[in-house]
Amino acid sequence: MADAKAHPKSVDGTAPDDAKTSRAQKASPPEAEPPPDIVEPGPELTPEEAAKVRKRYLLTRFWISARGYWSRRGDGFAWPCTIGLLALIGLNVCVQYGINLWNRWIFDAIEQREAHTVYILSAVFLPLVLASVALVTGQVYVRMMIQRRWRSWLTNALIARWLANGRYYQLNLIGGDDHKNPEARLSEDMRIATESPVDFLAGVISAFLSASTFIVVLWTIGGALTFQIAGSTITIPGFLVVTAVLYAVITSTSMTIIGRHFVEVSEVKNQVEAEFRYTLTHIRENGESIALLGGEEEERSDLQRTFGNVLKQWALLAHQYMRTTLISQGSMLIAPVVPVLLCAPKFLEGSMTLGEVMQAASAFAIVQTAFGWLVDNYPRLADWNAFAHRVASLMVSLDGLERAEKSDSLGRIKHGETDGDAMLCLNDLSVTLNDGKSVVKETEVKIEPGERVLVAGESGSGKSTLIRAISGLWPWGHGSVDLRPDSRLFMLPQRPYIPAGTLRRAVAYPRAADDWSLDEIKAAVDKVGLGYLNEKIEEEAPWDQTLSGGEKQRLAFARLLLHDPDIIVLDEATSALDEKSQDKMMEMVIQELPKVTIISVAHRAELEAFHSRKITLERHEGGAKLVSDIDLVHHKKKHNLLLRLLDDRR
Repeated sequence: MADAKAHPKSVDGTAPDDAKTSRAQKASPPEAEPPPDIVEPGPELTPEEAAKVRKRYLLTRFWISARGYWSRRGDGFAWPCTIGLLALIGLNVCVQYGINLWNRWIFDAIEQREAHTVYILSAVFLPLVLASVALVTGQVYVRMMIQRRWRSWLTNALIARWLANGRYYQLNLIGGDDHKNPEARLSEDMRIATESPVDFLAGVISAFLSASTFIVVLWTIGGALTFQIAGSTITIPGFLVVTAVLYAVITSTSMTIIGRHFVEVSEVKNQVEAEFRYTLTHIRENGESIALLGGEEEERSDLQRTFGNVLKQWALLAHQYMRTTLISQGSMLIAPVVPVLLCAPKFLEGSMTLGEVMQAASAFAIVQTAFGWLVDNYPRLADWNAFAHRVASLMVSLDGLERAEKSDSLGRIKHGETDGDAMLCLNDLSVTLNDGKSVVKETEVKIEPGERVLVAGESGSGKSTLIRAISGLWPWGHGSVDLRPDSRLFMLPQRPYIPAGTLRRAVAYPRAADDWSLDEIKAAVDKVGLGYLNEKIEEEAPWDQTLSGGEKQRLAFARLLLHDPDIIVLDEATSALDEKSQDKMMEMVIQELPKVTIISVAHRAELEAFHSRKITLERHEGGAKLVSDIDLVHHKKKHNLLLRLLDDRR
């Protein structure tokens, strides 16, 4: 809808209002390119081949969003920082070459016992070291700045998509594992997914420049190696370069063969780690229910199972590390010795100086380090693949919701404005699941301003689903939900959301705590029977864990008084209260907000006394239907009598 106020949203933060969504989308960077079409592996593929196709698609999906950081609509500092990092890497390679030459000169001076030259070179060494340290430090700073800004840009973009149109809630309504544990995907997974590529880029460029520079050094110093075998003379031009390349090929090939399962094992390890974290979080969030039911043993058994999977995957990963360490450690020990042994004959015959031998040894080690960079970083590459896949999986799930919003193949409930004086109209409203299965069918309801409507029906008849559709949280279906222009709708669910922070913030949510004065907030808290908490109103505490279910529901009614909406949607909002407290809450709402329109879902028959109309849903094959719509005239009279008696007592 064009008017944000007219679109139904929840008071407890279940869905942000359109204005907030709009601001979030404007503040965050847009997608650089539309997402690619979903690749569905064909039936002719084996499960392993289908998994590879899926992983390739996820990497493609990740990069389509991630590379937008360097696009015209991305971060303005992206390219300057990237160019600066490349320049620092190039300058550092130049300084490395200078240190390599210094090695040659110092050992030649020592061999020839030139004390004056040794002193001069000793003085030159400190500036070279300082320059190298400064350049490496600058690389670290710029590299981490790119990582930080890239992560910020991509995280903000993904969070904006996640929060938009209640998608963070809708993800809970669809099946699959791609969107589970989104908080981990948006935090730790995103951090590694954006840090590792920058490290890899810097490492690869540094390795390439180092290898190119010092291969020339090896070719120049080593020259050709001539030797005789069986009377034949064999000459190998650039023998040090040939040896360095062969050595690197052997070690890299060995590492690739030995660590070929590293990526797969690492991905599974990260997945089971996420499942273990999710299980722990689930227990913490449901601690009271578990404790009351005495379910500790069952939860311990589940934890042992999930943690056992973690240990199993860590054991497999440890074997992979052992194998790769065998190659990398052996290579590190052998590499410095090889050039010395190869250059020894030339040094002994006098065609190579000691300085040239040491320069060749240093250059050979640098070339091996450059060639072996991928070998040393293979485990990190595996980790990055796993984390990028998890972030991309969330992107794919959001892509699906966005496609559904724009597609006509899967019906979407429309939200508009009423033509007359009606506060709310349900026009041929059908509510379906995301697979098209009907929950509520063809509902026609018109609610006038000030009406108090009770939605009744047996459990599973679709009452709560209908309420979610009215509030805009349930997107799938047909027909429309129309509200009077400029009306404000607040929803009170059965389990109110209590944000972290002070009790004052919890009462004011979803608006800011300072939108009302302290006296106004205390007055609202006192009216719902929580006056004993006013002395703690500015205290920060885990209120979500501290308050009882009844206190949370009372607090939600205090929010109601502060926000003064036009329409209230109550979804079992008094279920945790006793009958007497429930009556007081309803009486208080009617007295304090006499013109408000109320739509309630409840099972208690006593609530009929506070409503003027009752709608009954009945479950049928193919979806629930509205079977009765009656006025509660006698209940209104009874309720008015109750109010008069209360006034007389006062």
